[in-house]
Amino acid sequence: MLAVTFVLYQALNFYWWIVIASAILSWLYAFNIVNPGNPVVDAIGRFLWQMTEPVYRRIRRFMPDLGGIDLSPLVVLFAIMFLQYFILAYIDPAIMRAGI
Repeated sequence: MLAVTFVLYQALNFYWWIVIASAILSWLYAFNIVNPGNPVVDAIGRFLWQMTEPVYRRIRRFMPDLGGIDLSPLVVLFAIMFLQYFILAYIDPAIMRAGI
């Protein structure tokens, strides 16, 4: 059971970095620093968009429209932090006490 929580924690950590990379790439697109016509940049951008957009879309349904500011990545990062804290503070000690 401890291995399952470790894998879950690491998956959340991996998704954390995907959200960060997606936010940075969106800024690079917005400030015209990278060329979206470049096939490598386009492939990375499409991958990041496919990984993050389904989660962002669900959050945007509940968030108010703030114009050009998208706070859904921030909400996702806070949710990941909460879940990681929950795993480390409550689930792992309970597993260790139970001896599973």
